[in-house]
Amino acid sequence: MRSGWLPKTFVVLRGMSAAQLVTEIQAGIVVGIVAIPLALAFAIASGVPPERGLVTAAVAGFLISFLGGSRVQIGGPTGAFVVIVYGIVQKYGLDGLTICTVLAGILLVAMGLARFGGAIKFIPYPVVTGFTSGIAVIIFSSQIKDLLGLRMGAVPVPFVAKWEALGAHLRTASPAAVGVSAFSLLVLLAWPKVSRKIPGPIVAILLASAGVAALGLPVETIGSRFGEIRAAIPAPSLPRITLERVRELFSPAVTVALLASIESLLSAVVADGMIGSRHKSNVELVGQGIANVASGLFGGMPATGAIARTATNVKNGGRTPVAGMVHAATVLLVLVFLGQWARYIPMATLAAILAVVAYHMSEWRAFAHLFRTPKSDVAVLLTTFFLTVLIDLTIAVQVGVVLAAFLFIKRMADVTNVGAVTQELTDAPDGTMDGDAEGVARRRIPPGVEVYEVNGPFFFGAADKIKDVLHFVARKPRVFVLRMRNVPAIDASGIRVLDDLFQSFRHQGIRFVIAGMHAQPLVALDRAGKLDAYGRNNIVATLDEALAVARAEVGEETAVRP
Repeated sequence: MRSGWLPKTFVVLRGMSAAQLVTEIQAGIVVGIVAIPLALAFAIASGVPPERGLVTAAVAGFLISFLGGSRVQIGGPTGAFVVIVYGIVQKYGLDGLTICTVLAGILLVAMGLARFGGAIKFIPYPVVTGFTSGIAVIIFSSQIKDLLGLRMGAVPVPFVAKWEALGAHLRTASPAAVGVSAFSLLVLLAWPKVSRKIPGPIVAILLASAGVAALGLPVETIGSRFGEIRAAIPAPSLPRITLERVRELFSPAVTVALLASIESLLSAVVADGMIGSRHKSNVELVGQGIANVASGLFGGMPATGAIARTATNVKNGGRTPVAGMVHAATVLLVLVFLGQWARYIPMATLAAILAVVAYHMSEWRAFAHLFRTPKSDVAVLLTTFFLTVLIDLTIAVQVGVVLAAFLFIKRMADVTNVGAVTQELTDAPDGTMDGDAEGVARRRIPPGVEVYEVNGPFFFGAADKIKDVLHFVARKPRVFVLRMRNVPAIDASGIRVLDDLFQSFRHQGIRFVIAGMHAQPLVALDRAGKLDAYGRNNIVATLDEALAVARAEVGEETAVRP
């Protein structure tokens, strides 16, 4: 295997000191303790049995660290998946979630092998912020029932219907559940000021569980809702897969893969900044994909890099994948030996943990800041946000990306302009003639010659501009010079416009000369066979050469080059 495709585990473990190994183990244990309540909470919020969250953190978390492209990435279930996983479970069941997780893993492996790791950064920031903030709103909304201990059946999935049902049952709120929620939130917010060595969620769970048991408070717990926790890693299995099943789950799998790739690579970039390293994005995608396939086979849920847990790992001294693997082993040991005690955890406490997670996910400061950006970006932000909250996350991501792409095309078209420069003045601001050395003002343009210039990429979004400009040409020249010194690239639509110009000028007896073409447009025209069609003597490097051709065409003696 080429070194560029080696996981970081095989690169950074050479020569590790005993002291660093101890530090890695300590960091992994701390992160594992942090991950346990989050894994339980994310699983329950996603509509799956709580032990599936622990299985995901153990299996996927180990493989993401072992096979990934980041030194310190911590993987597992995250809040970003709650909404999409809940929708998959409600529509396709747990078997559908398993198939979707495996499909998403295969897609991630394919994306990594196809070197798409660098392309993920082109997902527009307003799209990422829009659906992240939307997910945060949905997560918080889904926890209101447990935060208040409302006595009601299943909460409707649609956002508006959900709040209507919650509002109709507010009078059934349980004072005990409200008290446990308030106490848990207080611990979560205040504990970091007391100690950062022991994670706040663990403290909140231990104190709230002990208090509920000691006082005999009538609040719902994991055990009262889900029964006994299966304290073991299940044997690998896969539901029956049919072509029809793959078709209906392919779109959700694409969304899962896209979210996993975005969040994992974003987390890896953040980690790079914290430790001064550089991750391998394509290796990371392959590792994430294998981890998701394994998670699905062992009954887990989708997993990705977790920014908060990765930061916790770095702050506790983790510098190699050993910490991530120890984190997974810690979760596994807790699942096997202490899993049965999870039934005493109050649902109100887990809801409080998720409420804090939703607050941090909302990125409300970044959301508000985007309102100061161009209106088109605000439109993308709000469209993605409201589609996420009101319609569907899959649709929101797809529409957001497509809308951002169209706006990008429009912006690129706006910066491309075509204009007549025959009478262009390029004097410097001080009135001298030391401005543009290649300017038209420094050359004498023979009568019967028109010079036009294209500025910007000559692609399908801007190609018609040259057609529009040519309609305003007052007189038909004998020679038409098109300067392309400021055209870095051209596509098939641009070539088609040039071809149309050439055919039109040929019928009118006008000679068509192109000057100053860059490498990409020149190669593109050559591959399309247009250089020979236009005549290679009509494709020149500079404006002076183009004017020399024009003077010869109009019968004027070639002037000395200035």
